[in-house]
Amino acid sequence: MMKSIIYNIKVWMVAATTLVLATSCLDKYPGSAILEEKAMHTYEDAEQLVTGIYSMFKSGSLHNGYLTVLPDIQADMVYAIDGYSNQYGSFWLWQIRSTTSEVESVYASLYSVISNCNFFLERVDGVKANTYDDAKLTSLDYYTGEVYTLRALAYSELLKLYCEAYDPATAKDKMGVVLRKHYSKTEPAVRASLYDSYHFVLEDLKKAEELLDSDYDMYSSDYATKALAEALHARVALYMQDWEKAIEYSTKLIDNKAFSLSAANTVYTNGMSFFQYMWNYDLATEVIWRVRLTPQSPGAMIGSAFLNFTNDYANFYPDYVPAQWVLNLYAQNDYRYSAYFSQAQTGYAHGLVWPLLVKYYGNGDFINSYQLYHVSMPKPFRLAEQYLIRAEAYCRQATPNFSAASKDLTTLRESRFASGAGAISVSSSNFMQNIAEERVRELYMEGHRLHDIKRWGNLYNEGKGFERTPQSNSLEEGSRIKRAANDYMYVWPIPRHEVEAPGSNVKQNAGY
Repeated sequence: MMKSIIYNIKVWMVAATTLVLATSCLDKYPGSAILEEKAMHTYEDAEQLVTGIYSMFKSGSLHNGYLTVLPDIQADMVYAIDGYSNQYGSFWLWQIRSTTSEVESVYASLYSVISNCNFFLERVDGVKANTYDDAKLTSLDYYTGEVYTLRALAYSELLKLYCEAYDPATAKDKMGVVLRKHYSKTEPAVRASLYDSYHFVLEDLKKAEELLDSDYDMYSSDYATKALAEALHARVALYMQDWEKAIEYSTKLIDNKAFSLSAANTVYTNGMSFFQYMWNYDLATEVIWRVRLTPQSPGAMIGSAFLNFTNDYANFYPDYVPAQWVLNLYAQNDYRYSAYFSQAQTGYAHGLVWPLLVKYYGNGDFINSYQLYHVSMPKPFRLAEQYLIRAEAYCRQATPNFSAASKDLTTLRESRFASGAGAISVSSSNFMQNIAEERVRELYMEGHRLHDIKRWGNLYNEGKGFERTPQSNSLEEGSRIKRAANDYMYVWPIPRHEVEAPGSNVKQNAGY
């Protein structure tokens, strides 16, 4: 059955994830082609290919790195510190170009996932035609649902990063992404409309939801379940300003008995709350999907930029420390603060003492058994986000329901605060500020802030976006940046080699 994907991991890379940057990321040759002798002919081939697609998400270019940290570093969530290593410096300084390596790497990695998904979808019917075991046929259908979900996820990330915010009134006139729907067929290198791009994601999710079975939903899942497809659908609906669908799909997750909020005010084990255990050991009842890492295959060290303890295993040398305004958002009895931050003296000559981000200090088992620090399994979808999605959608629908939004926010906060605390009420005059602040408190450094400011536009902070002001020992260069919500750099550039590749009709984003 499909659970063998988790328990019988086989390293079988079907495509190179790093492409020659002189050629298009959309080309399958020579870097990303699947050789005929490794083509998908049997059930076992199909199973291995799906396993290979999951392994691609370990890449530091995706959720195990850039997708999680860069949008928040680019915004106003952290400050570079004097003495930093210049890691992610282009994004901190807003010196993003069409040749910036991270921009190229994310784009290439997402299209590599898509290419592998397309290969599977193109070949799976042939495999089914030669399979006579009913259990295997059922598994192949389930694998297909997983692949549709993962392709939708890859496209949704491209849309968030490389496209303008979705406005239903203008989406048909705005540029989306290049849609690669097939593996073998030649398709034009041209960007579809934003409308068509988002609706292609919805088509994939519809197919996934039809093929996947909620009986297999489970918390801290390492593979794509129906719950993941629904959680992504809720997020995409929010981005599309389809408030009714966002409410419908987030409700599916909130009502799903497979998941529950991991309480920060209830001890689970060894003095740790359920919430702390989620970050310390990457296991929790509210995690809908995580990227599975092992000590033998850890991928990137997502927490290194905020701690760099491994420089000498004695001191912390963070490249980035939390912004003071973020720290000020947490009330004294908000237990998220102690789970996310811990005050320490840095090892730099200036000896800064500051609350450092320990959210990604590393999986405790990896540290205790292998001295492997700063490796945390990414958790791109958590139940907490679904409460935030539904609360925002309640407030922004044609007839706002501020009472329901207040209830959702209160439910989330009461699981994070000391007993008897956390209740909150929102209204037409304060809902946007309250939701924005709650998303910062809950989703800090999980890759949402830049996209939130972009999609909120004038609704948040009068469209002024953000403004950094220097704090203790922050790097002078970059500490005074301010960017309105309509600044063109909220949208990343299409890599230059994509625009200039022979035969390409891919248009560049405005400003680049």
